[in-house]
Amino acid sequence: MPKNKTHSGTKKRFRVTGTGKVMREQAYARHLHEHKSSRRTRRLAQDQVIAPANAKVVKKLLGI
Repeated sequence: MPKNKTHSGTKKRFRVTGTGKVMREQAYARHLHEHKSSRRTRRLAQDQVIAPANAKVVKKLLGI
């Protein structure tokens, strides 16, 4: 049987921790920083754990 391929868009957007949690980047952190406060910019730099309902789908796309 052929092997399943990892979904390319998913592998660019998510990562899995050692404990199996799926992490994502925050939105609104790419540009237009001039009007955003430093506090907000720092908060947006942190990765977030995705919801368990979405994690199941993402793991399937990653082949985990």
